[in-house]
Amino acid sequence: MLDTNTLVAALLRGGGSARAVLRACLHEQYQPVLGPALLAEYEDVLGRSELFADSVLTAKERGELFDGLLHRCRWVEVFYAWRPNLPDEADNHLIELGVAAQADAIVTRNLRDVAHGELKFPSLRVLTPEQCLEVFPCPL
Repeated sequence: MLDTNTLVAALLRGGGSARAVLRACLHEQYQPVLGPALLAEYEDVLGRSELFADSVLTAKERGELFDGLLHRCRWVEVFYAWRPNLPDEADNHLIELGVAAQADAIVTRNLRDVAHGELKFPSLRVLTPEQCLEVFPCPL
């Protein structure tokens, strides 16, 4: 699962490892998951044109890329709120989606908040894009 900050980083100049993770998702080497809260967050952030002033992609190209990602995502409904009590309450939905999807990992640049909840799920890893590419190598 891709946290919004990883998606944004992939779309900005110098996206590096975040871009490599996104590319792997688009080439179906990783199976991204998506739920209602994460979709709403993606749409909100991708609609902020000032955030992408330094992007190498036009708004139209970002929209097309986002559509491509959506077609690769597995939709998951979250029926149980675990409330992992992350430092940033707004990030709790990531853990809940990851648990509901039985995801292997949440890929984020925000390890400080996402990896430090009170409720732990040992099978759900929280990784940076660089760590993701090391733990789950793909031939890109």
